[in-house]
Amino acid sequence: MLKQDVMQVSQDQPIYSEAPLQLLLFVDGRPKSRQQVQRIRAYLKELETGYSFELQIIDVGEQPYLAEHFKLVATPALVKIHPEPQQTIAGTNIIPELKTWWPRWQTAIDTFLKLQEDLREVEDETSQVILPKSTIHSVATSAELIQLADEIFRLKQEKEKLQEQLLFKDRVIAILAHDLRNPLTAAAIALETLQSNYNPDIGAFQRLKPGLALHLLKQARTQTRIIDRMIADLLQVGRGEDTELPIIPQKLQLGTLCLEVLEELSDRYIAKSQTIETDIPQDLPYVYVDPERIRQVLTNLLDNAIKYTPVGGIISVAGLHRTTQKVQFSIGDSGPGIPEENRDRIFENLFRLQRDQNTEGYGIGLCLCQRIIRVHYGQIWVDSSPLGGAWFHFTLPVYPS
Repeated sequence: MLKQDVMQVSQDQPIYSEAPLQLLLFVDGRPKSRQQVQRIRAYLKELETGYSFELQIIDVGEQPYLAEHFKLVATPALVKIHPEPQQTIAGTNIIPELKTWWPRWQTAIDTFLKLQEDLREVEDETSQVILPKSTIHSVATSAELIQLADEIFRLKQEKEKLQEQLLFKDRVIAILAHDLRNPLTAAAIALETLQSNYNPDIGAFQRLKPGLALHLLKQARTQTRIIDRMIADLLQVGRGEDTELPIIPQKLQLGTLCLEVLEELSDRYIAKSQTIETDIPQDLPYVYVDPERIRQVLTNLLDNAIKYTPVGGIISVAGLHRTTQKVQFSIGDSGPGIPEENRDRIFENLFRLQRDQNTEGYGIGLCLCQRIIRVHYGQIWVDSSPLGGAWFHFTLPVYPS
């Protein structure tokens, strides 16, 4: 609320409803500011102008939108809002400035009063009521409009955030209804087959050769790990990009980890008759990373390579000791590739190429890969593969010797 302090130097009442001179004094809570405000108010009371004026004290802490309306950069500040033109005096020299401007303001008031007298004569002749414009009211209205505009902007941001959350929720529901069904079904079939062929009396499987039983156990384990990875990815991305990604780095042989992931995914690329070509140097140095996080990266990239490489296609895996501090790892496929204009956007959360709208996936895998690589102070990018598909590259720090 405005704190009003109406001061009239003259005892004569003005000939119209509003004081001819209207001033706003903006203050803050600083002790020095309060002392200066007291001096300004005392000086105003001493002025012998013969004119009435209205002074309103405004605390910028309570009315920040009024301060914004007048574009104030310092307080205390004295603003003349009537008669026009508007004028602002701010800083530590308000009283000296006021001494300079007060005679000029008197001249402006004389002009304004003469205009008002002329308007009143016109009113008497035409019998039409002419009401003076309320300057204080217009200032308050402008401040309210600024406040409403800020509130509308804030609500718009909240709306966009909620829409993103709703979109993510819809994607999650789609995953639960579709993407999780395949690994769940595969794991369930493997477990049911093992259970139906297990004889507790003899403690062994009937009608199942040991090799097949081990294959089914491996299948169940692989599919449950896929489910666990999908859920972990969803939960991690759902927390937002601003959330810190925790890692526990340690010494790791990246080539060995990659071969383990390939073994876990072997059923998939064997089913599509795909060829895996590896070029991982035996002397590739150890890296200093979080094993489970890098497993997520390798699984996501290899999973995509298998998915987009056609039947009978080739998937390439290569390692390179790029510098003394960095190891580069690359995974390529012979699929359709990534259009050049989309090679940066594919790492955005929930972004999917138009061709992939009806394909398995939910658009968060590459986003998560980028976050994992970056938290290891590495880089990840994509370019064209010599086989016509896509080459995904990422770098990781070498384990310090």
